[in-house]
Formats: sequence, structure tokens, C-alpha cells
Amino acid sequence: MNCALCEKNDETMLWQDEFCRVILAQDGDYPGLCRVILQRHVKEMTDLSPADQTRLFLVVMAVEAALRQVMAPDKINLASLGNVVPHLHWHVIPRYADDKHFPEPIWGQARRDAVPRHAAATLETDLRRVLDEKLI
Repeated sequence: MNCALCEKNDETMLWQDEFCRVILAQDGDYPGLCRVILQRHVKEMTDLSPADQTRLFLVVMAVEAALRQVMAPDKINLASLGNVVPHLHWHVIPRYADDKHFPEPIWGQARRDAVPRHAAATLETDLRRVLDEKLI
């Protein structure tokens, strides 16, 4: 089976353990866009035990809190789609009222040009530090 999320190619790793990992997506229009990816190939949240559902969601919440602390976005979007890659993962997306797609989802039609916000190197370092504090 070919699964892009099982293969872990060229990821900017922010945090991981044996259960899941948090990566910083390389999206120039949406700096700070993170993915929380289960370390094993599972399709849906309901395929996990209740304890593992809670564990995964606590990591998603820690990523949201870290993004809010580091980036101060107007809103955070959470999405678990998996329509293209049926491997359980969550997108945690900092949003701003003047971003390229707001108020629509980032996968929709753009409404305006992107607004540069954060230096990638600083953002990555800051997010790693905050996630290490929150996910001890």
C-alpha cells in the first residue's frame, strides 16, 4: 500500500512519540498549518479505542493552543478529511480575517492575495518549544 503519511518524506517534525507526530506543513499561504498524524495506518477516529481517540484529540488541542500562543490568529480551523489520503490525520490551521481564503476553507476559491506573516525559522523554533512544554 502506498500511503504518503506512512512514508514520512521530507517532513518538518515539530514533535512526536510512538503514537502520533506533529508536522509543520510547508504552505507559503498558511504558515503555521500543522498536521497531527497517527503513527499507524488507521482510516477513521472510530477505528481507535476511546482512550486512543482522547489521546489523539489531546495532541490536536495542544497544537491548537501552541498556535494560538505563538501566532495569535483570529481563528483556528480543525479538519480531519482523509478523502485523498485515508490515513487518520488532523489539520490544525491558524486563520486570519485577511488571509487568502477567509472566511471560506483554505481548500476553496481564493478571495485575495496571501498576506506574509511569520518567518518560517522562528515559527518552527517557537512551535517546537511550546509543544515540548504542552506535550510532556
